[in-house]
Amino acid sequence: MKKSVLREYARLIVRCGVNVQKGQEVTVYADLDQPEFVQMVVEEAYKAKAKNVTVEWSYQPLKKIHVRYRSVKTMGTVLEWEKAKQEYRCQVLPARIHLVSEDPDGLKGINMEKLTKANQMAYPILKPYADRRENKEQWCIAAVPGIAWAKKVFPGMRASAAVEKLWEAILATSRVNEDPVKAWEEHNADLHKRCDYLNSLNIRSLHYTAENGTDLTVGMIPEGQWKGGGDTSLQGVFFNPNIPTEECFITPMRGQAEGIVYATKPLSFRGLLIENFSVRFEGGKAVEVKAEKGEELLKTMISMDEGAAYLGECALVPQRSPIAESGILFYNTLFDENAACHLALGMGFADTIRDFEKKTLEECRNLGVNDSMIHEDFMIGCDSMNIDGICADGRTVPIFRGGNWAF
Repeated sequence: MKKSVLREYARLIVRCGVNVQKGQEVTVYADLDQPEFVQMVVEEAYKAKAKNVTVEWSYQPLKKIHVRYRSVKTMGTVLEWEKAKQEYRCQVLPARIHLVSEDPDGLKGINMEKLTKANQMAYPILKPYADRRENKEQWCIAAVPGIAWAKKVFPGMRASAAVEKLWEAILATSRVNEDPVKAWEEHNADLHKRCDYLNSLNIRSLHYTAENGTDLTVGMIPEGQWKGGGDTSLQGVFFNPNIPTEECFITPMRGQAEGIVYATKPLSFRGLLIENFSVRFEGGKAVEVKAEKGEELLKTMISMDEGAAYLGECALVPQRSPIAESGILFYNTLFDENAACHLALGMGFADTIRDFEKKTLEECRNLGVNDSMIHEDFMIGCDSMNIDGICADGRTVPIFRGGNWAF
């Protein structure tokens, strides 16, 4: 891939993604797959007048070794220096850039029970710090190709060709063209216009149906609002949290979901794949899950904590989105969630509550925003997906027909 094009992508992530402010600190999270691109991102952040840029590297094989040899107690203990680091981030609020490239099967064979117990131990200690930063930070998740990921998406190709082809797909769906900033401004305007229409309907529930057997009704929070595209932090900075993104989303009412839904794409959960699965809800809770592959992992996921079995997001994505039309199964949630309507189990978004900036996080959750240590999107959209909105005035309004917008 031409360095000039990659430089444009790095600039897009820094300027349009997190929108680094003069004097701000930046943290970049990345795997070891594309160090030259990480270098570009760091340089672009400094060109945007960042005060300091820190890179935190991760490596799936190393994580497997840690889980194999460390005890649950050791992994689950949050050391004092880690608490100090979390406190520093609460004070400084660095812009966060996450560059995902991991192997979808990269943690195959890991002791998931051991890892889960450790995460459950650490979560109560780390959660208060995350709550204090909620909606105050700018963050952006974007992608770069890893060799294992590229080979998974394009099997049969030699590694270099697969990586190049994945680069092409990432850049195309991320709107890295002659003027990517302008393209994102236009895209954001379209998403915001659709959200405005959805908000004008005053929807109280969504009814999903599809030929694969999906028949699910999900209740909405009366104070909820649809969001999509770029957002503004409580510090007043506009940013784009996901590159790419195609969704209009909302946080549903905790405890109001009835029926069954069938996934239409695999779910990559902590480096392992769950495939061909369904989730049945009663009283808002996932009470039964079935999967051809990864069923035990799916059961582990919804039992991570009390909120893990409840919905935290409903997102609408048309089948005519660039990612869907590419015909590529990415085995990566950042892309696959933007190729199809999806739901998320776990934590909801407080900023989908109207006037959330005037409320505490606890007040938003009391209105019906689910809380959990996980937020896992799974894709349910397909060519036969129909969605109706049941409005506060009793009207039933078509939202999706045949997998695409009905308006």
